[in-house]
Amino acid sequence: VKLNASQKKVLLLVGLPVCLLCTCLGGSVYCDDLKLDSVPPLPKDTTHFYARYNRITKISKSDFANMSTCLKKIDLTANEITSIEDRTFMGLPELEELIIRENHISQLPTLPETMTLIDASHNNIGSKGIHKEAFKDMTGLQFLYLTDNNIDYVPVPLPDSLRSLHLQGNNIQMMHEDTFCNLNDFNYIRNALEDIRLDGNPINLSKTPQAYVCLPRIPVGNLI
Repeated sequence: VKLNASQKKVLLLVGLPVCLLCTCLGGSVYCDDLKLDSVPPLPKDTTHFYARYNRITKISKSDFANMSTCLKKIDLTANEITSIEDRTFMGLPELEELIIRENHISQLPTLPETMTLIDASHNNIGSKGIHKEAFKDMTGLQFLYLTDNNIDYVPVPLPDSLRSLHLQGNNIQMMHEDTFCNLNDFNYIRNALEDIRLDGNPINLSKTPQAYVCLPRIPVGNLI
């Protein structure tokens, strides 16, 4: 019998396993487009959790409190999330990828140092919504996407592992010469960081040419 979304939600509310509501394949749990308004209780061996295109409004510590060993990826794209309790993900020692794009989040939560990909594009994070030195100790971080958030600065320091930084469509107006490079070490080269997007910001990249000397290529953006 094929159940519709409302019938599946009723099953969850009466306490039946989440795999009757969502699709469970190996360690992956797919709960896309089910009109969920909260994170369902997940199997403890979940490695990848997808709950895209739902109506989830808030993420709390308790949502992932029992997921301490396996969870590597969380994708909550296109929900209605306005807040994430700050240390919600800090008890997930294997977490590598967090995708929370297309929500209404104003504060990026503290994240574990194990992150390799963070996508919080198309939110309301703003300049005060990122903790100081939030990404400094993420020595394996490769992809950081913060497009369309009204951020007015590049969130430095950024780890040497970073390969792709998307900040287009924000309110960044100036660049410091040590944003990406080390002014005390002219031999320092950031070989990994090949993709920097700053288009759609009110910044003139040509005013700070020394800011890019350590990069493989100049950031994409306004040069006039």
